[in-house]
Amino acid sequence: MKITIGHLYPDLLNLYGDRGNIQCLMKRCQWRGIEAETIPFELEDEIDFSKLDIVLLGGGSDREQMLVCEKLKEIQKDFKAYVENYGVVIAICGGYQLLGNYYKTEQGTMKGLELVDLYTEQGEGRLIDNIVLQSDLFDMPIVGFENHGGRTFIKENKPLGKVLYGAGNDGKSGYEGVVYKNVIGTYLHGPLLPKNPQLADWLISHALEQKYGKKIELAPLDDSQEKEANEYVYHRFVRG
Repeated sequence: MKITIGHLYPDLLNLYGDRGNIQCLMKRCQWRGIEAETIPFELEDEIDFSKLDIVLLGGGSDREQMLVCEKLKEIQKDFKAYVENYGVVIAICGGYQLLGNYYKTEQGTMKGLELVDLYTEQGEGRLIDNIVLQSDLFDMPIVGFENHGGRTFIKENKPLGKVLYGAGNDGKSGYEGVVYKNVIGTYLHGPLLPKNPQLADWLISHALEQKYGKKIELAPLDDSQEKEANEYVYHRFVRG
C-alpha cells in the first residue's frame, strides 16, 4: 500500500508546525510498512488531485493568505471535486479559514475555496491559549494550541469537538473545528498530529480506504510517548 500526501504552498502556509504534521503522517505510515511520499506544491505548480491521498493546507498570516488567494481560485474546481469524492484533507488555522466561503478582515474580504459551508470574520483581539477538545471520533481528547484572530462559524456542519479548555471556533459556541466528509479543519496546532495519534491514524485509514475501496485496519503502534504528551496537557488544563 502507498499514500501520497500533497502539502499545499509550504513556502507560504507553514506558520504552525505543519512540517511536523507531515513528518508524523510519514512516520506512522512507514512504521507500518506503508509506502509514503510527500509532494510539496508551490504557487506556480499544477496540482493533480487524483494522484493525492491526503492534502494538507497549513496556516499562514493574513498577508500570506492574501497571496495564495488568487491561486486558490484556479484550483477551486478540482479541489472541490476531490473533497466531494471523499478525498482526505487536514486544514489547520489559516488553511481552515480558507476552506470556507470567505474570511473578512480589516484589510478586506478574502474569498475562500468554498469547500465547506462556513465563514470567518476577524474579531477583537486574538484567541491564544492551550486548548483541549472532546471529540466523538476518538477515545482520547484532542490537544493543541490555538492562536487566531478570526472567528469561524460552521453553520450546520459537524464540529471536530467540544471545547473542554480554550476558546475554539469563535470563543462563544463551545465547539472547535469542523468535519465534512473526509475533511477536518481546525485551529489546533503545535504541531497537531504528534500529540494526537488517533487523529493522524484517522487521516491515514480514511485515505487508504478511499484509495483501495475496502475497510483498512491499521496495525497498532507503540504510542506510549504520544499518549503521555496528550495526557499531560489534558490533566494540566482540564483536570487540574
